[in-house]
Order: sequence, then C-alpha cells, then structure tokens
Amino acid sequence: MAGAMVMRAGPAVAMAAKPGSPVKAGAAFLLLVLGEVSWAQIFSFPFRRPESCGLHQYFDISALSCEPCGANQRRDALGTSCVCLPGYHMISNNGGPSIICKKCPENMKGVTKDGWDCISCPGSLTAEGKCHCPTGHILVERNVNGSLLSQATCELCDGNENSFTKANALGTRCVRCEPTFVNTSKSCTCSEPHILTGGLCFSKTVNFHQRVISTARYGELGMSLNSEWFARHLQAAADACWVHANLTSCQALGNICVMNMNSYDSTTFDACRLFHYIFESTAGLSSIHSVPFWRQNLPWLFYGDQPGLAPQVLSTTPLPTNFSFKGQHQLKFVAASYDIRGNFIKWQSLEGGVLQLCPNTETRLDAAYSFGTTYQQNCEISLSKILADFPSPIFYDVYLEYTDKDEHRYVWAVPVLNLNLQHNKMFVNQDSSSSKWLLTRRIFLVDAVSGRENDLGSQPRVVRIATQISLSIRLVPNTKNGNIYTPLLTIAYSDVDMRNANSQFVKISFSVKYEMNQGDAFVQTDIALGVLGGLAVLSSLLKTAGWKRRIGSPMIDLQTVMKFLVYYAGDLANVFFIITVGTGLYWLIFFKAQKSVSVLLPMPAQEERFVTYVGCAFAMKALQFLHKLISQITIDIFFIDWERPKGKVLKAVEGEGGVRSATVPVSIWRTYFVANEWNEIQTVRKTNPLFQVLSTLFFLEVVGFKNLALMDSSSSLSRNPSDYVAPYSRILRYAVASAIWLVIGIIQVSVFLLSHRCFGYYIHGRSVHGHADTNMEEMNMNLKREAENLCSQRGLVPNTDGQTFQIAVSDQMRQHYDRIHETLTRRNGPARLLSSSASTFEQSVKAYHAMNKFLGSFIDHVHKEMDYFIKDKLLLERVLGMEFMEPMERSIFYNDEGHSFSSVLYYGNEATLLIFDLLFFCVVDLACQNFVLASFLTYLQQEIFRFIRNIVGQKNLATKTLVDERFLI
Repeated sequence: MAGAMVMRAGPAVAMAAKPGSPVKAGAAFLLLVLGEVSWAQIFSFPFRRPESCGLHQYFDISALSCEPCGANQRRDALGTSCVCLPGYHMISNNGGPSIICKKCPENMKGVTKDGWDCISCPGSLTAEGKCHCPTGHILVERNVNGSLLSQATCELCDGNENSFTKANALGTRCVRCEPTFVNTSKSCTCSEPHILTGGLCFSKTVNFHQRVISTARYGELGMSLNSEWFARHLQAAADACWVHANLTSCQALGNICVMNMNSYDSTTFDACRLFHYIFESTAGLSSIHSVPFWRQNLPWLFYGDQPGLAPQVLSTTPLPTNFSFKGQHQLKFVAASYDIRGNFIKWQSLEGGVLQLCPNTETRLDAAYSFGTTYQQNCEISLSKILADFPSPIFYDVYLEYTDKDEHRYVWAVPVLNLNLQHNKMFVNQDSSSSKWLLTRRIFLVDAVSGRENDLGSQPRVVRIATQISLSIRLVPNTKNGNIYTPLLTIAYSDVDMRNANSQFVKISFSVKYEMNQGDAFVQTDIALGVLGGLAVLSSLLKTAGWKRRIGSPMIDLQTVMKFLVYYAGDLANVFFIITVGTGLYWLIFFKAQKSVSVLLPMPAQEERFVTYVGCAFAMKALQFLHKLISQITIDIFFIDWERPKGKVLKAVEGEGGVRSATVPVSIWRTYFVANEWNEIQTVRKTNPLFQVLSTLFFLEVVGFKNLALMDSSSSLSRNPSDYVAPYSRILRYAVASAIWLVIGIIQVSVFLLSHRCFGYYIHGRSVHGHADTNMEEMNMNLKREAENLCSQRGLVPNTDGQTFQIAVSDQMRQHYDRIHETLTRRNGPARLLSSSASTFEQSVKAYHAMNKFLGSFIDHVHKEMDYFIKDKLLLERVLGMEFMEPMERSIFYNDEGHSFSSVLYYGNEATLLIFDLLFFCVVDLACQNFVLASFLTYLQQEIFRFIRNIVGQKNLATKTLVDERFLI
C-alpha cells in the first residue's frame, strides 16, 4: 500500500517542481522505469517560436519554450527576456528574465532611459513610460558627474552659426549638422528654395538636374518598377558626386548604374545617364593610373562606346607575364569590393568561391583558377537561400594579379561583357560581332534591394541574380611562353519575379574556358584533307581499273561508276580516319606534355568540324564494310576433289534385274569436311573481338587512361576523389580511345574460288601419294615417306611448295565454267535438289562431277585451248593491287606466298574491320560520353554482323558447292 502511495505522489511532485529541477527529472525517470510513461513522452515536447509567446511570456532559449515573466513585467522587443512594465523600475537584474521591478512613486512616474531609476518628467511620457521631449530637444536626466537630477529637462540644441548642432536620432545628445545643410543654408534646416534629397541639402542654383528617373528596368521580364532605393538615394548620390566630388557618393551612383545593368538611354536621366554626364563634365580632371576611362573621383564603369573598341581591348596587348602547366600555375584574380552605399570594403581574392554561387568544397571551387583547367559548375539553388545569403548586393571590380621579373606586384583590369546591357534599348552585347560590344567593369551577384517598392523593409518584388558567369582566357597566337590576352568576364543576369521564395529555384552556372585561334589548325587540316583526298581519288581509280580487268569488262557503265564511288568511300574513310587520329594525338601529346604553354585545346564549338570528320569516316567506312561483306557472301567457290576411284565393283541395275561393273564411288565426306572447315573460318579474325573490347575498356576505365581526356593540364592517370573533375574533351577522348584500340589490335594480330568474274584464288590441295582416302597404316607410311623426301613436293609446280595462287582466268575458261555451274545451281541449292525428282538430282550430281573433272583437268593442263601459265607478280603490281597483263588466250596463275585469298574472309580484312569497330566505338562515345555503353554496343554489332555473315555465307557456300546445308555447322 505504501508503494502505491509513492507512485501516486510521484507525478504530483513532478508537476509542482520547477522546470528542469532534479526533482522533476528524478520523478520522470522513476515513471519511465515503472512503465507509467514512454520514451516518446520523455523525448518529445511542444514546438514553440519566440513570436508565439504571449505579452507576459518570454522565450526560454535553453528549454525552447515560453515561460512566464515575473510580477509587473512583460517581454522585451526580442522576446527572449523580460522588462518592467511602464511606471516600474528595476531594482535587480541578473541578466535575461531574472529581474525584479518596483513601482515608481506618484510624484516621479517617469523612468530613466536605463530603467533603473524613477524621475519627474518635464512633459508627457512615452508608451514605455520614459520622458518625452519636443523635436530638436535632447533629454537630460543626469549631471555631468552622473548624479541623477530630481527632475529631467529638455534642452534645445543650438543651431546657430557658432554651433550648428541638432539632436541625434535617439534624442540623447547634440551633434554637428550635416555639412551640406551648413554649406547650403547656413543652418541645420533645408528650407526652400533649397532642395532636400536623400538626407542632403542642395542649392537649387547648383543642382544639375531635377528630372531624375528612379525606375529599375527588368528587360528580361519586360517590366519596370519604381525602386524605393533609387528614389531615396539616386538624386542625393548624383548631386553629392557632382557638386562636392564626394568619393562615396560617386561610388554609390556607380552602383545604382550597375544595378540597372550599365544600360544607357539618351532620352532618360537615369543613373547611368547621370554618371555619363558627370564623366563628360569632368573631362578637365586627370585620369587615374593613366586609364582614359577612369576619371578622378569616379569609379571605372565603362570602357567607352566607340565602335570596335572591344576587340582592341581584348586582342591587342598581351599581359606582361607568362603562364605554364608546371609548378605554381594559379590565376590570381582579386577584386576591390564595395557595399551598396559606396563604401570600400576590402581587397579580396576570388578563391574560396567569391563569385561562385554554387556551394562546393574549397578545393573544387579554387580549381576554377588553375591555369589550363576548363571549369564548369552548375547547380540549382532555392531563392530563399539566395535572399538569406545576399540581403544587400556587394559590388566587385575584378583584376588579375601578377608579378614582373623584379617580383613587383601589379593588377590588370578584367573587362566585363554584360549580356543584359542595353544601349539605347538595344542588347548590343548579345551581338555575334565583338566590334559592337560595350565592355564594362563592375559586377554584383545578387540584387534584392532595387526590386523593393515603397518600403525598403518589405520583400522585393523582383530579384536580379547573376545566373551565368563565364571567364574566358585567350592565348596569344604563336606564343611559346604562355602569354595570354586580357581575360574577359561574361555575365548574364536573370530577373526573378518573386512569388514564393521557398518554392522557387534558380539555375546557376559558372565556367572558365580557354581558347586560342584555331585558324592555322583548320588550314593545315584542310590541306591534309585535300592532298590525301586527291590520293584517295587516284587509289580508287586504280582499284576500279583493276576490278574492271578482273571481271573482263572494258565498258564504263553505271556499275563501274557505282563501284568507283564505293571504292572512293572506303579510301576517303581512311583519309578521314588518318586525319582525325593524327589530329587527336597531336592535341593529346602537345597539350598534355607542354611546360611553357603554346597550345590550348579547341573549345566545344571548335570541335564540331572534328566530330563531323569522325562521322564522315564512320559512315563511309560502314559503306566499305557492307560492300566487302556483300562481296564475300557472293563469291563463286568450288572444292576440287582430287581423289581417284579405287577399282570397280558390281552394281545392281534397277529395272533390268541384273548387275554390271561400276567404278568405286569416291567418298563425299572429305568434301563435306573441307566445306565445313571453310564455313567455320569465314568469320575468323586475326583479333579476338571480345578481348579487344574488354581490354580497351579495362585500360580506359580501370587503369584510368580516360583521365587523359580531361580538359586540364594534368597527365595523371588517377585523380583524387576530392579534386575537381574537368569536363572531357571530345577530341582527347577520341585520341585516347583510338590509340588504345589500335595498340591492342596491333598486338593481337586446297580450294579454288573466284572473287571476280575473271579473277580469284586457287589453293592447291592435291595429295602427292595417289590417294588421300586410305587406312591408318598406309597414311602413316605416306607421312613417313614425305618426311624423308621420298616423294614429290606438294606444290602445283614440280619440286616446289607453292600451293596458293592468285588466278586471272581467260574469258573462254570462265564461259565454260559458267555453263557447267548453271546446271549445278539450276535448282538453287542442295535443299531443293534433295527434294526434287531423282532424275533432276542425278543430273545435278553429274554436273557436280563434270565441274570437278573440268577444274581438275584444267589444273592438269588437259585443255590446251584453255591452258594457263604460272608467274610471279611484279613489284608494282603488288603495290597497286592490280594486274598489268590480261588473260586473253591463256589464264595466268600468280604465285601468292602472302595467302591473299584471305581477302574473301574476315581474316584478310582485319584492317577494315578494326577501323570500322573503332569508329563505331568512338561515334557512340562521342554521342553519349560513356565508354562502357560504347564497348557494349560495339561488341553487340560485331556479333550481329558475324551472325549475318555466317548465315548468308553458309547458304552461298551450300549453293555453290552442292554441299547439304545441314552438314555445315
């Protein structure tokens, strides 16, 4: 029972205990142990904000809750502490809400400014219970020595000539009147005919313009609004700058001009028009640092509006310093920064992301200024974060810092190309011609002030944000020491119509790009293309002439023209391939290996011609590949069986009821075996396609050769994950991929057939032992005799080993071949022959034997009217790939030790296949920037074409040789 009483008493004690006391904490823990409350009840509590607390409550910054103030107290202005009620003064204050208040006596109802004492007031009281003095008076509550007066007094500040004082904003002391009041009106008031503007007093006689436009223009939104900031400060800043040459006012005037995008309109007197008026009116003053556009007392905002001035500024004078890729090669950009009122803030380095709105690590942000590194940064930021980070604009004048040979430090002004600038309502800086550009100097990142209407404390209606900033570094032509021209800072602002800052997002980009004049490179490429293209024409003509001779046709017809175009496409593909690979390797080697900078990579826009060349090379190489594929699957091929019958046998004669003697048939299995082996080697290549693709991918992705294609100065194959990764150069990706592919490809690396009507190849496979179809004992004996040179050699010519020949057959021989072949293929292949009538099949078998007998007898010189002779090709014939002699009466067999018959197979066209695969790989990569996808698709197309080649080639082989397709694996 006692335990139950303790459990009931626990919550009561906890409720009565002071928040956060040990008693309450102990009771809560006891309840948790006993299961009376859950962890959720312990660790969760109501959510409160300071503004949600009541008038007599304060926000406890420790407990994060609203707690009551003490007696005779209310919360203060911040809401985190308590103050005494009007008519009460403090007698104790330990900080925060720990105060004690006491009521003032009836004869001293006022409370001193510090709240500690009661005092008798000379007049009325404020809402807070303090003494109130009339305008121009200050409240005096204590003597000079600090002793409290029995009654407060209101003292009038002396505004006469000897003093010129007035009450400060708090009404606590007299201060000197603003100098323009004293200078203009000789008093502390600015009454007519003088003019009061922006807190300054100006004489009407010296005020230079009254029709000042305080409109902020937002060209992107097509709207304008009356800016409260411009209305308050533009006239005053312009007058103070013009009349008094006030440095801060001149800077403030320049800032308002920059906030209006440096736009100039000769018909309106806005900030930039006023600035130009002052600039032109002070022509008699000296220039700062001998810069004609930088007038004394004024900020440097413009480079002038003379036509053609921009190209002179950007491309006339190189910087007097050198840059390299080795050692310290950071671009040291600095900026002189000013606040919106024209006060100088400080000199600061641009490192650390000063101009980069996108957040990132300091290492990656600073990579933007590493010389030679193409930089690209993109992000999307909420408008609420931008407003929180940039409540007021900061203005920057950007310079490039450098040192001369004597280690003296200098700065070089960086011009700005503001794409939003309007000159007489025209966006001149968006013109493609640089001669029309108007360069400026000062920039800002975010302007959330000029878009406020009526009240500077309200939310802006429009926010102007620098959404695109690009820094361009241009190399001096023919430099050997890394000289550059004046950098150019291009900036574009976006005008955001603010509706809900939390749900609105802005896309931001910051980039640094390097460029050089590529005119010489383009000219050299065009020269190489013209020379090699001319050689390609000549090569194609020779190939066409050779083809015409090999088919035995002297006429030039449409087929001849089409053949020439196909040959020319293949040769021109090789020309484009050589030029693109050579160009890519040139940029890869000379850009990455240089120390003193002399070349820079082409920009993405300058790469378009290169990409076009690669596309042309691929398209024409694909046409050449298809032409070779079609040529291979349409060749005439026949396997000559030299085996002779072994005696005779008795054979039953159908329908006669008797037997007769017949020659022992020769086994067809030998022909099937050779045909099957030929079918298997049709798509065998010198390189392994899968190994080629996987090896290339391994070196690019795993070893890290792809990092050589990054647009930076580093030649390292590995990169620190925390470092900035530059964008890829398409030219360098092509160069690296091509080099690796070609290196890997280079490291890997008895039939009668007619590839043309009157030209083909002969592989002599005749046995020197009389019979090839024999038993094991006899075969071993034959091999032993051949090893001991006890039999003749295998060559077609006695006592030679030559078994492969290129053949140019006479027209008569080809006609005889066609007559037999027509009978052989009349039924369009063995599949239909097997299903046809027995007589038709027997006729086709006779035709097969006739073809075998004819070709065998032709090789054995039986047909004197269709004889042939054997010779070696001339060197020039080998080089040109054509024959000078025509087989008029006799056919010609050319010794072919190089086994050129492989040209009708994949094996003999490895160069074409290798280049086609490489171009396919590179075209896919250039399109998607993904080596893995390019590898997969390349291997897929290899397998698809190999499958097509096998299927169609197999059908052609079966048709030409009378071999049943079912026996071809």
